[in-house]
Amino acid sequence: MNTRSSRRVGRPRAQERPASGLEPREEVLAAAAELFTTHGYTATTTRAVAERAGLRQASLYHYFDGKEAILAALLEGTVRPSLEVAHELVSRTQASPEARLWALCHSDVALLCGGPHNLGALYLLPEVQTERFAVFHRVRVELKAAYGELLAATEPGAALDAEDLALRTDLLFGLTESVILIRRADPGHDPQALAAATADAALRVAGVPQRSLARLRREGQQLLAAGA
Repeated sequence: MNTRSSRRVGRPRAQERPASGLEPREEVLAAAAELFTTHGYTATTTRAVAERAGLRQASLYHYFDGKEAILAALLEGTVRPSLEVAHELVSRTQASPEARLWALCHSDVALLCGGPHNLGALYLLPEVQTERFAVFHRVRVELKAAYGELLAATEPGAALDAEDLALRTDLLFGLTESVILIRRADPGHDPQALAAATADAALRVAGVPQRSLARLRREGQQLLAAGA
């Protein structure tokens, strides 16, 4: 038997990493997430990302055309899942809008805080304001609009005029994303506890009375458990 000819041929790796089960593209994203958040985006080169992923630098360019493309993919991964949840919750009109808003906020915070690296902190990079990241910004705007749609459907939200509704939506969305700074200052927070506390606070910002929070929290948890 010719073992040389039967050996599987793939893209050569620069070095071996412990088996992660990830495809090479996902290995690159995992390596970049670690390096961007620990060493800094500017200080990290594509060579360093490739080496951390166990690939040759030339192989990295098979998946991404450069460092900005890697960053864009990481950022989009912090908002697309939440937008999918938001679309599902907006359509679940049999549930109260307050419970759906709680569930969206909880899900969004859990995503932002659930990974090993604080990718949300990358939102603050000046590079993210360029046209290269237009898709990320578009998805983020759609996500904020879903917050606004659910807020407008609540009893307190229905009493707001357009200007106040827009302001309250900005506050809700900003509250959710504030966990990025909380996590940066104290990485030890339990993601689920932080998600629940932020979702409670979001309903209070929305104008929901304190006495209703426990019931709406239960309803929101049921929505999430049902796969909303």
